[in-house]
Amino acid sequence: QVQLVESGGGLVQAGGSLRLSCTASGSIFSINAMGWYRQAPGKQRELVASITSGGSTNYADSVKGRFTISRDNAKNTVYLQMNSLKPEDTANYYCRASRVGLYYWGKGTLVTVSS
Repeated sequence: QVQLVESGGGLVQAGGSLRLSCTASGSIFSINAMGWYRQAPGKQRELVASITSGGSTNYADSVKGRFTISRDNAKNTVYLQMNSLKPEDTANYYCRASRVGLYYWGKGTLVTVSS
């Protein structure tokens, strides 16, 4: 089992920045990709950004150039730096880890961007 705990969400004005953190614990060996997803009210959960154990990254088109995903393997933590936030970025943000064909989710952290 893998446990994921997100932090760093909050209320920010449009144009502002936040950094989300997700720390993994438990059976963390063999975790390969980790990612951030978000779900706004009434919408489906969508991929925001992902990063493999080798450091390859992938971003949704809507956040390219504004968000940066990174990971600190020594701390078992993945980060999402979010800059130039927009009201449409408002959502619950979830961390996901994949390990030996299984997916693990955190409980999420709320990001609210006011206009």
